[in-house]
Amino acid sequence: METREEKIKPFRLAKYFTFSSLIVLFAGIMVLTALNTHWIKKTQQKKSEEYAFLIAANLNHQLFTQFILPVSLKYGKIQLRNKEQSQIIDNVIRSTLHGYKVDNVTIYGIDKNIVSYSFDKNLLGKENLGGQEYYNALSGESTTKLVQKGNFIEILLGFHSKNIMTTYTPLRIEKAHPGPEGPIIGVIEIEQDLSEDYIRIFKFQFVVIVMITVVLCCLFGFLVFVVRKGEKIIETRAVERLVLEEQLRRAEHLSTIGEMVAGISHEIRNPLGIIKSSAEFLKKKIAVLDPSNPVPDIIIEESVRLNNIITDFLNFAKPKTPNLIPCSIEGIIEKNLNFLSQQFEEKGITAKIEKTSDIPEISVDSNMIYQAFLNILINSIQSMPDGGKIYVKITSDPNCINIVVEDEGTGIPENYLKKIWDPFFTTKEKGTGLGLIIAKNIFEAHNGKIQISNRSTRGVKVLVIIPV
Repeated sequence: METREEKIKPFRLAKYFTFSSLIVLFAGIMVLTALNTHWIKKTQQKKSEEYAFLIAANLNHQLFTQFILPVSLKYGKIQLRNKEQSQIIDNVIRSTLHGYKVDNVTIYGIDKNIVSYSFDKNLLGKENLGGQEYYNALSGESTTKLVQKGNFIEILLGFHSKNIMTTYTPLRIEKAHPGPEGPIIGVIEIEQDLSEDYIRIFKFQFVVIVMITVVLCCLFGFLVFVVRKGEKIIETRAVERLVLEEQLRRAEHLSTIGEMVAGISHEIRNPLGIIKSSAEFLKKKIAVLDPSNPVPDIIIEESVRLNNIITDFLNFAKPKTPNLIPCSIEGIIEKNLNFLSQQFEEKGITAKIEKTSDIPEISVDSNMIYQAFLNILINSIQSMPDGGKIYVKITSDPNCINIVVEDEGTGIPENYLKKIWDPFFTTKEKGTGLGLIIAKNIFEAHNGKIQISNRSTRGVKVLVIIPV
């Protein structure tokens, strides 16, 4: 037979596959996000380079037309140490770059890599600051250099708080007619701070990651909910299946017992009737010779008791089909109490009925219901050898009538509570162990049910529910 663990195993495999797929999906999205961010940064850097080259070309043209030519004609040669010439070039550069995003401009001469002009006056006259990019520009090649700085966490995340891009282009003399480019007379260095652009990229990536994380967390939560719901359903189905299988085995077992008991009971009842008749005849004969002889009475009494036991066996083995007629449940129980009144008096037991005023009539087989409650009340009597009280409470709702029978007896040991519905199980010296199971079969034949539990103080509580 397939075990519960084997039934749940395929579902667990599906669960693990789902969670693994979710993790792989999250990792894949993170990788794609990182690649996309890298592409955006590269695109931004390329556009910044093109932007810097355009600025450098425009600056080269403005310097040649508004500074180099006029100053050469006026002064004969260019000397940036001259305060007046220095002021002119500064005005030209600043007016040309007005509105452009440029943080610093440095112009190097062609001799000794000396700084001839810079926004930062502290750099004027210093040598060898251009590096290899300076010499590349002297050879006619325009280059850029990106310097990124940040703390350990920023470097680990791939984002830097400081991003400076420096562009080096040759400063040329422009020709009046198209042709080869003019000679190089210096190097222009343009410095741009791209930190703000990179911060925007970082914020964009952060928002994307947060949104993806939120979506995947919601998806994960939904999957967890579905998985737990599925596990609960499978577990419930497995328990229900075990219960149904147990009920089926029990029904098959009871059916076998019932067939056997029915056969034996019929075989016993015929000779038992002969024994009883013979004992009654013998009693009449002995009454003439020995009136005080108790033997015939004992035989008759035990024959009646054995016949009652056989009747219980037959009622268990072949339950009757209820003959439903409108009845008062209160009237049936009062009939039981009246029948048992002598035993109540002998045992020192008092019985009390409590009911609401709106108990409707119900369609039941009065004889069968009488027998069922008789078995319950007899059990209560037998559980109180020293006397006590029996409480019967009858209530109703639109769908059913509830009857509660409580006694003040010894109660049922906890380890016996699950066995009380087993046929022939009894803790009494005399008894067949069929009283409760017969009552249960009768109530179930009326689409009702019976529940038995120990009271919180002492005794047993029996709840019977019969549909209206």
